[in-house]
Amino acid sequence: MNAQSPHDPSRRSVLRTTAGAAGAGLGIGALAGGTAHAAEPAAAPAAAVAPRRQGATMAGVAFERRSTVRVGIIGLGNRGGGMIDHFLALPGVRVVAVCDPVRAKAERAAAKVVAVGQPAPAVHTNGENAYEQLCARSDLDFVYVATPWELHFPMARAAMLNGKHVGVECPVAMELQELWELVDLSERTRRHCMQLENCCYGRNELRVLRMAHAGKFGELLHGAGAYNHDLRGLLFSPTYYEGPWRRRWHTRLRGDLYPNHGFGPVANYMDLNRGDRAVSISSFGTPALGLAEYRAAHMPAGDPSWKESYIGSDRTISLVQTAKGRVIRLEHDVSTPHPYSRINSLGGTKGVFEDYPARIYVEPEHTDDQWADFSAYADAFDHWLWKEHANPPGGHGGMDYIMVFRLMQCMRLGLVPDFDVYDAATWTAPVPLSHASIRAKGAPQEIPDFTRGAWREARSGMDSPRPA
Repeated sequence: MNAQSPHDPSRRSVLRTTAGAAGAGLGIGALAGGTAHAAEPAAAPAAAVAPRRQGATMAGVAFERRSTVRVGIIGLGNRGGGMIDHFLALPGVRVVAVCDPVRAKAERAAAKVVAVGQPAPAVHTNGENAYEQLCARSDLDFVYVATPWELHFPMARAAMLNGKHVGVECPVAMELQELWELVDLSERTRRHCMQLENCCYGRNELRVLRMAHAGKFGELLHGAGAYNHDLRGLLFSPTYYEGPWRRRWHTRLRGDLYPNHGFGPVANYMDLNRGDRAVSISSFGTPALGLAEYRAAHMPAGDPSWKESYIGSDRTISLVQTAKGRVIRLEHDVSTPHPYSRINSLGGTKGVFEDYPARIYVEPEHTDDQWADFSAYADAFDHWLWKEHANPPGGHGGMDYIMVFRLMQCMRLGLVPDFDVYDAATWTAPVPLSHASIRAKGAPQEIPDFTRGAWREARSGMDSPRPA
């Protein structure tokens, strides 16, 4: 949802009432600044002992089987306004309700629903709390959240408390305490809370996953992922985002604001939370110069952005250690000139894959010290989703459609989802913890065991077999 400024008092009151600012992680109250005189938030403490489980684990819990999935969508800006097309393209899926405080966007989405022959959806546009009305509906099975980051947690929370499964765009929350609360709520309400990490469904990512599970890389040793994407023009655009909410996160946190696209796929390759787990993160950040330089070159005097002081590192580099001793390198850079790259690398005792561009070197096929053609492995190792949908529609190379198709398939057939609340919390934990580590000059920060010990058990994930 493209909403108003995060400085709006009603939004701050919504956030404060959902969880409070006490506990581990970064308190929203400390993040409410963003002007040139705002105090920098305190570092998050090392992760404490896991709170006692409030319900049974959600690992391996299947959806209830249903012939039709009834969907509500919160946030109809750039992301939600495009993703609705994928929900509408699938049989057995109905968009029952839409929500955005910008009425024109909600009405535009409702018109799309009618255009494909579905009944007109309910439209919730009555202020910033309209999402609570949508979540309270009795005719929904699943809520999809595509809003400014600071709203992800209260909206996911509202969905689960109202008995709905929920899927949230990246990152699922911004604070460690919020991640724990989402885990507890998922277990207590028996509703799934999922990080809709579309990059996990990329064709290359799924092929590497299957090759890793087949032993093509030998014993896994290291991986890397990133979100290196020059967003300067979009961050200062007066129209792309509804207000400056995303840019203003660079006035609040030094660390990796968007780790999921890089972390999620590598976590899958290494079966994190399914036989291994992430145990610590050490992060390092460069000076914050890029956004200020771009503003000086492109923004007129008197633009509201001149009141902002940027502290977010232009390039953040984090090293994640796993329980098995593996190392994962994460990078984040949206403030400097750079061709788009998620790095997407995996190495082991028998060879290595690197993306951007895709190339591979594994023994015994390759012995000449030269990169080889990754496409040669398509027939043997492409995931069934990409064999079944060779040319998927939509953006991001089709991975958005593949993600929605698979999620709705799991809900309709009553299958275990490919990832769960423990994955959502793990993939998002670098947001607060990288900031804490950078403030502590790279000191390692403990990554909580959100599974409370269940990570030791092997279980299915993204490499699940095609349903009969």
